[in-house]
Amino acid sequence: MESIESVRPLLAVLTALVGAILVMLNGRKPNVRETWSFVAALTMFGIIASMIGIVAPAPLGEGKLITCKVFTILPGLGVSFRVDAFSMVFAMAASFLWIIAVFYSAGYMRGLHEHAQTRFNACFALALFGAIGVAFSDNLLTMYLFYEIVSICTYPLVAHHQDEEGYEGGKKYIVYLTTTAKGLVLPAMILIYVLTGSLDFAHDIHKGVFSPETNAALVTVLYICCLFGFAKNGVMPFHNWLPSAMVAPTPVSALLHAVAVVKVGVFCTTRVMLYIFGVDTMSALNLGVPTAYFVSFTILTASIIALSKDNLKARLAYSTVSQLSYIILGVALLTPDGIQGGLVHIANHAFSKITLFFCAGAIYVATHKKSISEMGGLGRTMPFTFAAFAVASLSMIGAPPVAGFVTKWKLLVGAMEMPAHSIGILVVLLASTLLNVAYFAPVTFKAFFGKRPEGEVYEGVREAPMAMVVPILIAATISVIIGICPDFFMTFVKAVTG
Repeated sequence: MESIESVRPLLAVLTALVGAILVMLNGRKPNVRETWSFVAALTMFGIIASMIGIVAPAPLGEGKLITCKVFTILPGLGVSFRVDAFSMVFAMAASFLWIIAVFYSAGYMRGLHEHAQTRFNACFALALFGAIGVAFSDNLLTMYLFYEIVSICTYPLVAHHQDEEGYEGGKKYIVYLTTTAKGLVLPAMILIYVLTGSLDFAHDIHKGVFSPETNAALVTVLYICCLFGFAKNGVMPFHNWLPSAMVAPTPVSALLHAVAVVKVGVFCTTRVMLYIFGVDTMSALNLGVPTAYFVSFTILTASIIALSKDNLKARLAYSTVSQLSYIILGVALLTPDGIQGGLVHIANHAFSKITLFFCAGAIYVATHKKSISEMGGLGRTMPFTFAAFAVASLSMIGAPPVAGFVTKWKLLVGAMEMPAHSIGILVVLLASTLLNVAYFAPVTFKAFFGKRPEGEVYEGVREAPMAMVVPILIAATISVIIGICPDFFMTFVKAVTG
């Protein structure tokens, strides 16, 4: 594939870093501080959008790669960036959602008079610095460095409240993510470099980087290390950091679950599956089917746990654990439609899940309620918030015409393309869909048709501030648009599979 050299990937990454610095320099001026956050987010999205015409396949663009080498350490080892169709799916979704998250965060943090808002906004920007660095990484070393940056920069967000619960959640968060990365990914990365002489990603998802003569058992071990080492992907049993991180403010939860952290995890996992190991190697070593069934356990188990949670954010957290594994499941099917379904869910899930967490935050700001059992009749008082929640829930379930339907359809077709085991995967997808209905539908039903808790009159309760409601409606609307017209993101993921 033809490539061109450009500084734009580096500029997109550095924009968030500069934004974080400007936020810190203007910490005493809230309006100026948040203006810089918005300017940085808008600039990043603009730079990323400017690359669509080059990277996107016809008819949207030229179908080229954009590369940017920063520095070389050893032959085949350095820090460099590459923009391809796969990276654009993640980068476009993350950068756009940062824009609306800036407005939402301002409404939330000011509405609750939260402390340390400058640190919050700066770390938020740094998280996007790491996430876009991961998206545009040209090799495993660059991706690993930015993966760790995301872990470090989001720790202050998780521990934001600086109480015992916050510090405990933050400790679990940082311990899980850094020990798995250093204990599993780092040794695997060193061995891959020794075996291949390079850490660069392949340009073809079929070939990978390993020669047929490489020891099969060793390649399998390396694959397992990468699957579990990128623990941000939420695969059980290394998932427990994720619900523990719910002690953070809701905008952080939205960042963790939709924009940056977990998407960094599944992006790294699937990037390595496709561009380090490759479809042919995974097929030859029979790695796809075991992976598919293993993450299916996460999909079903996390959904069952979600059913038991009355706290809305906790239910959404376990929903995220389940939904992330759809992405890995799709790639593990090793069929064109399966891979497309998995990769497009990076964007589809992002818009829908951020809507759900934004709604949870709006409910808390307006009513200070966290438990689903306390939300009876609240939809009649906050109709816009709960209507958006209903739309995003339909997406998570996989119902038309919302974005998640495209994911489920592609996964179903991809499963049927498998030469064997298609029935087992189809059963998993059907069972998980029913579980999605079981833990999402009662929330909306209770809000619109349930009885108000005894003694509750909801006097003075109304929608959250407009700075929160408008981003909620924008995200929900986009979920519907990309469900009805999925061609934009699908053009990019189809380019990945050729």
